Amino acid sequence: MRVIVVGGGLAGLTAGYLLAGEGHEATVLEGAAEPGGKLRRTEVGGVVVDVGAEAMLNTRPEGVRLAEELGLGVVHPAVQSSRIWTRGALRPLPRSVMGVPLDLEELRASGVLSDEGLARARAERPGVPVDDDVSVGELVASRLGNEVVDRLVEPLLGGVYAGHARRLSARATTPQLFAIAQRGRLLDAQLPPPSDRPVFAGLPGGMARLTEELAGRVTVRTGTPVRELLRTAEGFTVVAGPTTVPERVEADAVVLATPAAPTARLLADIAPAAAAELAEIEYASVVVVTLAFRVDDVRGLDDSSGFLVPPIDGRAVKASTFSFAKWAWVREAGAERGLVHLRTSLGRRGEETTLRRTDDDLVSASLSDLAEAAGVTAAPVAAHVQRWGGGLPQYAVGHLDRVARIRSAVGEVPRLAVCGAAYDGVGIPAVIGSARAAVAAL
Repeated sequence: MRVIVVGGGLAGLTAGYLLAGEGHEATVLEGAAEPGGKLRRTEVGGVVVDVGAEAMLNTRPEGVRLAEELGLGVVHPAVQSSRIWTRGALRPLPRSVMGVPLDLEELRASGVLSDEGLARARAERPGVPVDDDVSVGELVASRLGNEVVDRLVEPLLGGVYAGHARRLSARATTPQLFAIAQRGRLLDAQLPPPSDRPVFAGLPGGMARLTEELAGRVTVRTGTPVRELLRTAEGFTVVAGPTTVPERVEADAVVLATPAAPTARLLADIAPAAAAELAEIEYASVVVVTLAFRVDDVRGLDDSSGFLVPPIDGRAVKASTFSFAKWAWVREAGAERGLVHLRTSLGRRGEETTLRRTDDDLVSASLSDLAEAAGVTAAPVAAHVQRWGGGLPQYAVGHLDRVARIRSAVGEVPRLAVCGAAYDGVGIPAVIGSARAAVAAL
């Protein structure tokens, strides 16, 4: 079967790899100059590091299994403790289920909440009904108060979705929390029994090695934007390439592994109901700033993997990762040049103006916050700014029902499937799982 996969990010490359493995003639068409999507690595201060996603969940199997299948060794964070920069200090991040505290005494000792906020959290109320979907912020605030949302839930969700808790679906983004709320009190939440299995995993040399390896095993055509998708008696015609010299490619089946907006445009005539639903999915734009410092300029930071920042504190950055402390391979790679690497991330939904700032402005803002939060006052040896415009889909209330309607409408078109971060999760394992489901649906 001749299959065209539109989109050369992780989802599209995975789909192409799986299809080729089943004996199909699969070609991935990617509009950008390079495949890989949000997995990318580049040289910063003479050391190659990730400038996109740098980790994947180890507790969900799809990512680790694919990496091992490709012959890529998996590593785990050397330091996993994180902090939260709030109320004027770097504080221990209390153990929680996506911000809902598991130990009120630990929460009190951290100083993350005010006395009033702590008292409100202790006095959990029944809260809003959870028979149907509700926003994470509304669910938690109605039970534990606004401070728990503003200073704990928001920074954790912001790091994953670059969104706002009061707009994100509880069922879609925090299913564990939603299930706890359905059973009873949030404060009765418990972590699973202790396990030797680390929560996160990475790849030595960078997570981008995953897509690089996939791209080496799949037929990929870069610089080939797909402009139109037509249904034919035999299958599909894909219209690709520049508008001045369009190319028509025939296919028996098609997988659309593109973000929601371009997928909606391609499905406008073939599956209009799905297109209408896809057009409603919003995206957030983010920036990753990677900084290389001399080793002596960041002494004392290697006991933590970094810190999160609640939006209520009004800082420029929303998080910082001490990559050299978190990943042994980053420390070792930098040691050859006497360097260590740190990252900051900026941008949440509705903050698209962040991407309009110059690189120098973004670096300066990151350095200012690092100086105040962690005492890093030296000038970096090198800096890299990576902009991810429209990088993260926003799972609004009702997202799971919307995805069900999209898949139902797409399923009415034979040998057509969709996959990617817009549907079942934005993390690496979820995106891989989405690609597997799309291939199975064909």
